[in-house]
Amino acid sequence: MPTLILTSRYSEDAQSLWRTANHLGWKVVRLVNWRLPDDLKLVSEPVLYLEALMAEEIAEQIGVRLLDSASDWLPNLPQEYRKRWVYLTNLDKARHLEHAAFIKPPNDKSFPARVYAAADLPIDYPGETLVLVAEIVQWDKEFRCFILNRSLKTFSIYLRDGELQSENDFAHTDEEDCEVRVFIETVLSDERVELPQATVIDIGVVRGCGWAVVEQNAAWGAGLYGCDPIQVLEVLRYSVVAVR
Repeated sequence: MPTLILTSRYSEDAQSLWRTANHLGWKVVRLVNWRLPDDLKLVSEPVLYLEALMAEEIAEQIGVRLLDSASDWLPNLPQEYRKRWVYLTNLDKARHLEHAAFIKPPNDKSFPARVYAAADLPIDYPGETLVLVAEIVQWDKEFRCFILNRSLKTFSIYLRDGELQSENDFAHTDEEDCEVRVFIETVLSDERVELPQATVIDIGVVRGCGWAVVEQNAAWGAGLYGCDPIQVLEVLRYSVVAVR
Protein backbone atom coordinates (compact mmCIF):
# COMPACT_ATOMS: atom_id res chain seq x y z
CA MET A 1 0.00 0.00 0.00
CA PRO A 2 1.40 3.45 -0.87
CA THR A 3 2.28 5.85 1.93
CA LEU A 4 1.77 9.52 1.07
CA ILE A 5 4.33 11.65 2.90
CA LEU A 6 3.48 15.33 3.34
CA THR A 7 5.28 18.14 5.13
CA SER A 8 3.75 20.09 8.00
CA ARG A 9 2.55 22.80 5.60
CA TYR A 10 -1.25 22.70 5.31
CA SER A 11 -1.54 24.00 1.76
CA GLU A 12 -4.73 23.59 -0.26
CA ASP A 13 -2.96 21.17 -2.59
CA ALA A 14 -1.56 19.07 0.25
CA GLN A 15 -5.00 18.89 1.84
CA SER A 16 -6.56 17.81 -1.44
CA LEU A 17 -4.02 15.01 -1.83
CA TRP A 18 -4.45 14.02 1.83
CA ARG A 19 -8.22 13.65 1.40
CA THR A 20 -7.86 11.77 -1.89
CA ALA A 21 -5.20 9.40 -0.56
CA ASN A 22 -7.37 8.59 2.45
CA HIS A 23 -10.30 7.89 0.14
CA LEU A 24 -8.11 5.50 -1.86
CA GLY A 25 -7.10 3.64 1.29
CA TRP A 26 -3.52 4.88 1.34
CA LYS A 27 -1.60 5.55 4.52
CA VAL A 28 -0.87 9.27 4.97
CA VAL A 29 1.89 10.70 7.16
CA ARG A 30 2.40 14.40 7.82
CA LEU A 31 5.93 15.25 8.94
CA VAL A 32 6.50 17.52 11.93
CA ASN A 33 10.18 18.21 11.12
CA TRP A 34 12.97 17.16 8.77
CA ARG A 35 14.01 14.15 10.85
CA LEU A 36 11.97 11.09 9.87
CA PRO A 37 10.99 8.41 12.39
CA ASP A 38 12.74 5.09 11.80
CA ASP A 39 9.56 3.24 10.79
CA LEU A 40 8.85 5.79 8.05
CA LYS A 41 12.29 5.18 6.52
CA LEU A 42 11.27 1.57 5.89
CA VAL A 43 7.91 1.98 4.12
CA SER A 44 7.71 -0.14 0.97
CA GLU A 45 6.11 2.44 -1.34
CA PRO A 46 6.76 6.04 -0.29
CA VAL A 47 4.93 8.72 -2.27
CA LEU A 48 6.33 12.21 -1.69
CA TYR A 49 4.71 15.62 -2.01
CA LEU A 50 7.18 18.15 -0.65
CA GLU A 51 8.53 21.67 -0.83
CA ALA A 52 11.85 21.83 -2.66
CA LEU A 53 13.66 23.27 0.37
CA MET A 54 13.45 20.00 2.30
CA ALA A 55 12.87 17.50 -0.49
CA GLU A 56 16.44 16.26 -0.97
CA GLU A 57 17.05 15.68 2.73
CA ILE A 58 13.80 13.76 3.20
CA ALA A 59 14.35 11.69 0.06
CA GLU A 60 17.86 10.75 1.23
CA GLN A 61 16.52 9.51 4.57
CA ILE A 62 13.96 7.32 2.82
CA GLY A 63 16.49 6.02 0.31
CA VAL A 64 14.98 7.40 -2.88
CA ARG A 65 16.07 9.73 -5.65
CA LEU A 66 13.75 12.52 -6.73
CA LEU A 67 13.02 12.66 -10.46
CA ASP A 68 13.67 16.08 -11.94
CA SER A 69 14.50 17.58 -15.30
CA ALA A 70 18.03 18.38 -16.43
CA SER A 71 19.05 22.01 -16.00
CA ASP A 72 19.48 22.36 -19.77
CA TRP A 73 16.24 20.56 -20.70
CA LEU A 74 14.41 23.66 -21.92
CA PRO A 75 17.31 25.06 -24.02
CA ASN A 76 17.71 21.63 -25.62
CA LEU A 77 14.02 21.33 -26.46
CA PRO A 78 13.38 21.59 -30.21
CA GLN A 79 12.66 25.17 -31.24
CA GLU A 80 9.23 24.28 -32.61
CA TYR A 81 8.14 23.48 -29.05
CA ARG A 82 9.85 26.47 -27.39
CA LYS A 83 8.88 29.28 -29.80
CA ARG A 84 11.58 31.49 -28.20
CA TRP A 85 15.31 31.46 -27.53
CA VAL A 86 16.45 30.09 -24.17
CA TYR A 87 19.95 29.33 -22.93
CA LEU A 88 21.61 28.13 -19.73
CA THR A 89 24.26 30.30 -18.09
CA ASN A 90 25.20 31.47 -14.60
CA LEU A 91 24.39 34.55 -12.55
CA ASP A 92 27.83 36.05 -13.01
CA LYS A 93 27.42 36.12 -16.80
CA ALA A 94 23.76 37.15 -16.57
CA ARG A 95 24.79 40.18 -14.51
CA HIS A 96 26.63 41.46 -17.59
CA LEU A 97 23.69 41.22 -20.01
CA GLU A 98 23.17 44.36 -22.08
CA HIS A 99 19.40 43.90 -22.38
CA ALA A 100 16.62 42.74 -20.09
CA ALA A 101 15.54 39.11 -20.33
CA PHE A 102 13.29 36.61 -18.60
CA ILE A 103 15.54 34.90 -16.04
CA LYS A 104 14.82 32.02 -13.67
CA PRO A 105 16.52 29.18 -11.79
CA PRO A 106 16.40 25.97 -13.89
CA ASN A 107 14.76 23.64 -11.36
CA ASP A 108 13.70 25.49 -8.23
CA LYS A 109 12.07 28.67 -6.99
CA SER A 110 15.08 30.03 -5.11
CA PHE A 111 14.39 33.47 -6.55
CA PRO A 112 11.40 34.77 -8.55
CA ALA A 113 11.18 33.96 -12.26
CA ARG A 114 10.58 37.24 -14.08
CA VAL A 115 12.01 39.84 -16.42
CA TYR A 116 15.27 41.27 -15.07
CA ALA A 117 17.69 43.93 -16.15
CA ALA A 118 21.24 42.87 -15.31
CA ALA A 119 21.48 45.30 -12.40
CA ASP A 120 18.25 43.99 -10.85
CA LEU A 121 19.32 40.35 -10.49
CA PRO A 122 19.50 39.07 -6.90
CA ILE A 123 22.88 39.62 -5.25
CA ASP A 124 22.57 37.05 -2.45
CA TYR A 125 23.50 34.10 -4.67
CA PRO A 126 26.95 32.92 -5.85
CA GLY A 127 28.03 33.90 -9.33
CA GLU A 128 28.18 30.25 -10.42
CA THR A 129 24.47 29.74 -9.68
CA LEU A 130 22.86 28.37 -12.85
CA VAL A 131 20.06 30.34 -14.48
CA LEU A 132 17.96 30.13 -17.61
CA VAL A 133 17.90 33.28 -19.73
CA ALA A 134 15.00 33.53 -22.16
CA GLU A 135 13.46 35.80 -24.74
CA ILE A 136 10.71 37.99 -23.33
CA VAL A 137 7.35 36.79 -24.68
CA GLN A 138 3.70 37.28 -23.79
CA TRP A 139 1.77 34.20 -22.69
CA ASP A 140 -1.96 34.37 -23.41
CA LYS A 141 -2.73 31.28 -21.31
CA GLU A 142 -0.83 28.53 -19.53
CA PHE A 143 -1.72 24.94 -18.63
CA ARG A 144 -0.22 22.42 -16.21
CA CYS A 145 0.08 18.82 -17.45
CA PHE A 146 0.90 15.83 -15.23
CA ILE A 147 2.72 13.20 -17.28
CA LEU A 148 3.37 9.50 -16.61
CA ASN A 149 5.25 7.26 -19.05
CA ARG A 150 4.93 9.96 -21.72
CA SER A 151 1.13 9.96 -21.38
CA LEU A 152 -1.05 12.86 -20.25
CA LYS A 153 -2.85 11.93 -17.02
CA THR A 154 -4.54 15.21 -16.07
CA PHE A 155 -4.22 18.91 -16.90
CA SER A 156 -5.55 22.29 -15.87
CA ILE A 157 -5.33 25.89 -16.96
CA TYR A 158 -3.63 28.03 -14.34
CA LEU A 159 -3.03 31.44 -15.94
CA ARG A 160 -5.01 33.45 -18.46
CA ASP A 161 -3.53 36.79 -19.51
CA GLY A 162 -1.27 36.52 -16.47
CA GLU A 163 -4.16 36.08 -14.02
CA LEU A 164 -4.42 33.00 -11.81
CA GLN A 165 -7.65 31.17 -12.68
CA SER A 166 -8.66 30.02 -9.19
CA GLU A 167 -11.66 32.37 -9.07
CA ASN A 168 -12.90 30.78 -12.30
CA ASP A 169 -12.42 27.26 -10.88
CA PHE A 170 -9.64 26.72 -13.44
CA ALA A 171 -12.27 26.31 -16.17
CA HIS A 172 -11.28 26.00 -19.81
CA THR A 173 -13.24 25.59 -23.05
CA ASP A 174 -13.78 22.43 -25.09
CA GLU A 175 -11.70 23.98 -27.86
CA GLU A 176 -8.83 24.57 -25.43
CA ASP A 177 -9.17 20.98 -24.22
CA CYS A 178 -8.62 19.69 -27.75
CA GLU A 179 -5.74 22.07 -28.45
CA VAL A 180 -3.92 21.15 -25.22
CA ARG A 181 -4.24 17.44 -25.96
CA VAL A 182 -3.04 17.79 -29.55
CA PHE A 183 0.01 19.86 -28.62
CA ILE A 184 1.13 17.90 -25.57
CA GLU A 185 0.70 14.59 -27.40
CA THR A 186 2.88 15.94 -30.19
CA VAL A 187 5.60 16.81 -27.69
CA LEU A 188 5.31 13.49 -25.84
CA SER A 189 5.51 11.43 -29.02
CA ASP A 190 8.71 13.14 -30.18
CA GLU A 191 11.71 10.92 -29.35
CA ARG A 192 13.98 13.97 -29.27
CA VAL A 193 12.23 15.13 -26.11
CA GLU A 194 13.84 13.44 -23.10
CA LEU A 195 11.57 12.99 -20.09
CA PRO A 196 11.64 11.22 -16.73
CA GLN A 197 8.99 8.60 -16.08
CA ALA A 198 6.87 10.99 -14.03
CA THR A 199 6.93 14.75 -14.51
CA VAL A 200 4.98 17.95 -15.06
CA ILE A 201 5.11 19.96 -18.27
CA ASP A 202 3.63 23.44 -18.43
CA ILE A 203 2.48 24.57 -21.85
CA GLY A 204 0.74 27.64 -23.18
CA VAL A 205 0.09 29.99 -26.05
CA VAL A 206 2.74 32.57 -26.90
CA ARG A 207 1.06 35.64 -28.33
CA GLY A 208 1.63 35.75 -32.07
CA CYS A 209 3.45 32.39 -32.13
CA GLY A 210 1.06 29.68 -30.92
CA TRP A 211 1.41 26.73 -28.58
CA ALA A 212 4.74 26.25 -26.78
CA VAL A 213 6.31 24.60 -23.75
CA VAL A 214 6.68 26.93 -20.77
CA GLU A 215 8.89 24.65 -18.67
CA GLN A 216 9.20 21.24 -17.05
CA ASN A 217 8.68 20.81 -13.29
CA ALA A 218 9.23 18.00 -10.81
CA ALA A 219 5.91 16.28 -10.10
CA TRP A 220 6.66 15.78 -6.38
CA GLY A 221 6.48 19.52 -5.69
CA ALA A 222 4.16 20.85 -8.40
CA GLY A 223 0.95 22.73 -7.64
CA LEU A 224 -2.30 21.03 -8.63
CA TYR A 225 -4.43 23.98 -9.73
CA GLY A 226 -7.53 22.24 -11.18
CA CYS A 227 -5.90 18.88 -11.93
CA ASP A 228 -7.57 15.63 -10.87
CA PRO A 229 -5.95 14.67 -7.52
CA ILE A 230 -6.48 10.95 -8.16
CA GLN A 231 -4.45 11.17 -11.37
CA VAL A 232 -1.88 13.41 -9.68
CA LEU A 233 -1.32 10.76 -7.00
CA GLU A 234 -0.80 8.16 -9.71
CA VAL A 235 1.95 10.33 -11.21
CA LEU A 236 3.48 10.98 -7.78
CA ARG A 237 3.82 7.23 -7.18
CA TYR A 238 6.52 7.16 -9.84
CA SER A 239 8.22 10.50 -9.18
CA VAL A 240 10.93 8.93 -7.00
CA VAL A 241 13.28 6.01 -7.65
CA ALA A 242 14.64 3.71 -4.94
CA VAL A 243 18.41 3.86 -4.51
CA ARG A 244 18.77 1.20 -1.84
